[in-house]
Amino acid sequence: MLTAIVLTRNEEKHLPDCLASLRWAPQVMVFDSGSTDGTLAIARAAGAQVLQRPFDDYSGQRNAALAAAQTEWVLFVDADERVPPELAQEMTSALARPEAGWWIPRHNYIFGKLTRHAGWYPDYQLRLLRRAKARYENPVHEVVMLGGAEGHLHNPLLHLNYETVPEFIARQKYYAAYAAGKMRAEGVLPQPHKFITQPVRQFWWRFVSLQGWRDGLHGLRLSALMAWFEFEKYRLLRNTQFSTHNGHSR
Repeated sequence: MLTAIVLTRNEEKHLPDCLASLRWAPQVMVFDSGSTDGTLAIARAAGAQVLQRPFDDYSGQRNAALAAAQTEWVLFVDADERVPPELAQEMTSALARPEAGWWIPRHNYIFGKLTRHAGWYPDYQLRLLRRAKARYENPVHEVVMLGGAEGHLHNPLLHLNYETVPEFIARQKYYAAYAAGKMRAEGVLPQPHKFITQPVRQFWWRFVSLQGWRDGLHGLRLSALMAWFEFEKYRLLRNTQFSTHNGHSR
């Protein structure tokens, strides 16, 4: 038996189509962290089980959802993702296999365009999990610790990713701040040359090595934005380093 789990907070825009793509699942759970829009009403109208828990971090939320589910298998789907029928059929067949979890490829639609290169495909996600064998770690980019063998599915999950450039930049600023804080905690120093070398390497990796050029101007823009992310990460690392030194010198 399988429970499809959707973590939500104010997802009334995306949730109806997400839940519609999960009608094949024996059980659907919407695990909410304090929505104030129509999310809960939409979930209940679709027949989903609705549970609420205050948000602490992403790993904590997913682990709580794992504990709340009662089925042997769980499938985590974000509200801005969709499960096509072909993938649903493939996952249903996979449940009879001995693996403890399955990686699912993902098609990312960024700024409304299917992005096949620059590191955005196959973008495998470990989402179909034997519940008793799985646990999440890391507060932001959560990672599944799986106690058993892993397999790979072929049909992709659909992800309606960043819709606009400002949305992309805002999210990357958040990730850059988190990455800079982690680097500082690990004792990484803001070496001046990395303000240039790391963005250049990132751009080359995305645009050339991962063939972002094959996505045309869209791939060029994404590669440039990810290069900017590298610059922002080291800028924030430098700023936190200077702030720390200034604080100690008083």
